[in-house]
Amino acid sequence: MAQFVLPKLYPKQIEFCEATSKYVLYGGARGGGKSFIARIKIILLALRYAGIQILLLRRTFPELHENHVIPLQKLLKDIAQYRVAEKVFVFPNGSRIKLGYCASESDVLQFQGQSYDVIFMEEAGLFTPFQFQTLTECNRLSGNIKEPFNPRMYFTANPGGPLHAELKRLFVDREYKPTEKAEDYTFIEARVYDNEFIMENDPDYVRALERLPEKRRRMMLEGDWNAIEGQFFDEFDTSIHVIKPRPIGKDWRKYVVFDYGLDMFACYFIALDQFGYAYVYKEIYESNLIVTEAIKKLNDYTNERIYAYLAPPDLWNRHSDTGRSTADIFAENGIYLTKANNDRINGWLMVKEWLSMTKDEHGNEFPKLRIFETCPNLIRTLQLLVYDPKDPNDALATNHEHSHAPDALRYWCISWNYPPSREGNIYKPTAFEKFFGIKHETKGGYAEWEND
Repeated sequence: MAQFVLPKLYPKQIEFCEATSKYVLYGGARGGGKSFIARIKIILLALRYAGIQILLLRRTFPELHENHVIPLQKLLKDIAQYRVAEKVFVFPNGSRIKLGYCASESDVLQFQGQSYDVIFMEEAGLFTPFQFQTLTECNRLSGNIKEPFNPRMYFTANPGGPLHAELKRLFVDREYKPTEKAEDYTFIEARVYDNEFIMENDPDYVRALERLPEKRRRMMLEGDWNAIEGQFFDEFDTSIHVIKPRPIGKDWRKYVVFDYGLDMFACYFIALDQFGYAYVYKEIYESNLIVTEAIKKLNDYTNERIYAYLAPPDLWNRHSDTGRSTADIFAENGIYLTKANNDRINGWLMVKEWLSMTKDEHGNEFPKLRIFETCPNLIRTLQLLVYDPKDPNDALATNHEHSHAPDALRYWCISWNYPPSREGNIYKPTAFEKFFGIKHETKGGYAEWEND
């Protein structure tokens, strides 16, 4: 049997080959040698652990054939037998490398019930969340390895695609759910500048990446996971719209707005200053809360006088068993809701209007709405919404987890229809106030506003 000759590897590729975390992501940009090192890694695993069962996946068959079937046949000539019909490489030591693809959502079900010690998802961002979840269920000991081994999954990816948000959460932002462990996740960032072969032999490729449109360049050259092609709120800039907490004026009008479901209670406190600029200053973002628990959570967070509580219209739907609505239950607990406008198209337009810039009397530019950095889920999900390919005026709503917080903000923005300018929507003292030189408080302690 021929021996496998290990090709020259670059530092980041060596780091990937040595990584043993349960979940490892390699790449993050174009030109980092992702497919190449994926092939090397699976060969090394197959040779090192006799009997190991490995699954290597791409999204489509043409990608799988061109990127892996043909190169692996060359690399493994006289080392492993390739069974064309099964798309599997079989090694003399009993190790197997199964090649597969998931062109449609349901294609992943062919692997359900199977056991793979190692799963590689190549260009993982192109897979769907459902496919990812299903594959994690297949990542378990096959029983064929005769020495200690921990099942693991390896990913290569660039920013973008259906799985972008999940990969970003796990490997870039490192924000974990109670059932997830931070030490299980390793991100090895590799860019074209780490690929010595391309840098030395194909400088035109590097220049081509550098000439891409800004957002595409940030994704593919710089590996910027905050730059998403088709981003719905491309005007949203964390360096401008996100600020550190600051005092909220006692006389500012304050609102509570939320999107509620058992899957998520996304609730935001928004204040308007004397010039009509908005500040999102508190966040509640929690799942699996029944109505009374959501009410208690809201009461626990509320230590100020609220001008209005805005909620989506479906909370007024009456339950068939009790005849009461969710809005009724809030009212019974002392919180009287105002029904928000659920017009998605005009609502998103108003969010964009509030995110736009305006100038003060000195010519300084400010966003009309700013978000305290203590509202991380609103900040995160505003960046994840993408355009609906069927309707360029709407955001894609297939991943509802990404829309709870933006939906809540949308309810508020469309309810307050007049973003600030220096000419309009500023505080107007009444004749009473002018005469006595004081600021008169009305409507529950908040000053009146009017438009020019």
